[in-house]
Amino acid sequence: MATWIGSEEHKLAFCRSFLETHQPFEPDAIHWPDLDDASLVRLRALPIWNEAVRTEASTAVEVQTLGRVEPDPLLARAISLQGYEEGRHAAILALLTRHYGIPVDAFDTPLPPSNPVWTFLRTGYGECLDSFFAFGLFAVGVRSGYFPPALTDIFDPILQEEARHILFIVNWAAYLRAKTPFPLRPAFDARRAWAIVGLLVDHARQAASFGGGQSQEGFTMASHAEMSDLSPRSFLELCVQENDRRLALYDPRLLRPRLVAPLARLALRVLPGGGATARRETRIRDA
Repeated sequence: MATWIGSEEHKLAFCRSFLETHQPFEPDAIHWPDLDDASLVRLRALPIWNEAVRTEASTAVEVQTLGRVEPDPLLARAISLQGYEEGRHAAILALLTRHYGIPVDAFDTPLPPSNPVWTFLRTGYGECLDSFFAFGLFAVGVRSGYFPPALTDIFDPILQEEARHILFIVNWAAYLRAKTPFPLRPAFDARRAWAIVGLLVDHARQAASFGGGQSQEGFTMASHAEMSDLSPRSFLELCVQENDRRLALYDPRLLRPRLVAPLARLALRVLPGGGATARRETRIRDA
């Protein structure tokens, strides 16, 4: 495996896996279902829309910028496709908020990054962190019936695209490191570690200050309790299961994210759980 990472075969594998699993559709073709009053209230009450719309628009510009300047034709094609998908996510969120009358604050058009490579790296690792919990939270919402199936069916393939994105980013980063001259790798590793630490600090700070759920991180950390009676341990188990399930669809030779899921498995060793509580929660996990 060590000699395969950074090889031409590795590059072909993670690029082809990404390109061949792309699902073509246009946001304007989505049929937004009519929601009952209770579902509409729950949807509008989610404290994520401003941040989600702004973040997706910014991410699209960041990834598209790298796709335009990447000298390797195959990498450029794959990265540009991811940029297109990120732009599609932004368009879908704009259509959803407009259709359901969800107010979103205006924001300035995102500017292209000055360093596209390291911006893509940091953005990609941020997606690894966010997606792990989003997979579990989405599963809770689906299984508990918090939102109607007609709406969650629209977003399931979008979350699967996020799984493809994080699979691509970790393999691209490993490929980039392997192609870095050996004397420069310590600097590469240090900069990458600094980016990850910065992301962890940012997420921890935002989650700690969500004040009743007024941030995406705070919402993700707390809202599973509103959607179901899962304990923190069971929610974390579900995140691990959903992360593994979504990533299992792709080439098993490719690297998987090695930060959040292993830390979650370590946390599960010390979190309380089991017994009657676990049996009571099985109905939601297996629904």
